[in-house]
Amino acid sequence: MRENDAKAFVRVWKVMEMCYKILGEGKLVTQRELFYKLLSDSPKYFSCQRHVNQTIQDVVSLLRCTRQSLGIMASSRGALIGRLVLHEPEEEHIDCSILGPSGHAITGDLNQLSRLNLSSDARYLIVVEKRLAEDRLYNQIPCILITAKGYPDIATRFILHRLSQTFPNMPIFALVDWNPAGLSILCTYKYGSISMGLESYRYACNVKWLGLRGDDLQLIPQSAFQELKPRDLQIAKSLLSSKFLQDTHRAELTRMVETGTRAEIEALYCHGFDFLGKFIARKIVQGDYI
Repeated sequence: MRENDAKAFVRVWKVMEMCYKILGEGKLVTQRELFYKLLSDSPKYFSCQRHVNQTIQDVVSLLRCTRQSLGIMASSRGALIGRLVLHEPEEEHIDCSILGPSGHAITGDLNQLSRLNLSSDARYLIVVEKRLAEDRLYNQIPCILITAKGYPDIATRFILHRLSQTFPNMPIFALVDWNPAGLSILCTYKYGSISMGLESYRYACNVKWLGLRGDDLQLIPQSAFQELKPRDLQIAKSLLSSKFLQDTHRAELTRMVETGTRAEIEALYCHGFDFLGKFIARKIVQGDYI
């Protein structure tokens, strides 16, 4: 057995041993917290966060379980705002429509998220790549806004999936930048993340691409377009090789690569700070999504 393979084998047992201790103590830890503990106890095998992340994925695949069942809690950057009330047993309810612009922070504890009772009079679920709460969009359109502020973490995907199961007739729309990273974010919500192994598809949702799309680019001034970066092209290459990418998404991505340009949602503000709400409402009413 090669040295690297032997170390990977030992790492699996070290992580399982640590998870056994965590569960025995009834605790939950993040992957970062687990890394520092393993770095202290077994520096020979865990010299970087990547070793821990990969080993956790191996353990999840080996045991066919979730991270949460191992006592590993998701780190979350996500937030919710809009026409949604959260009820946790024996706790005060949280009305997400009267919160400040940062919304309600999504906990990384999936057990806590699973205990929430959800009530809403919204008609739409809108996933946004960035924070748009300052627009008070949900006052213009009866909706719930959810964001992971970038690539979605497990906790944000989990609560989106719970919302989709609780309100099955509520369509889910995504508003992302017109660039390969924006499409990659949408695809993670829609299909899951390959890096999550067996957990990849667990929280997949039927997300429709509302914007930005090629047909919306006429609304953006030429000066607002940016050149694709090497990282964009790398993401595009990976997406184009995916068998899951639907034809309409592939066509959009191909157009990005061929033009070598990208555009951000914020570019729409050139029409005024109230334009975004009108833009979203028009596209929903006209059924302009894919």
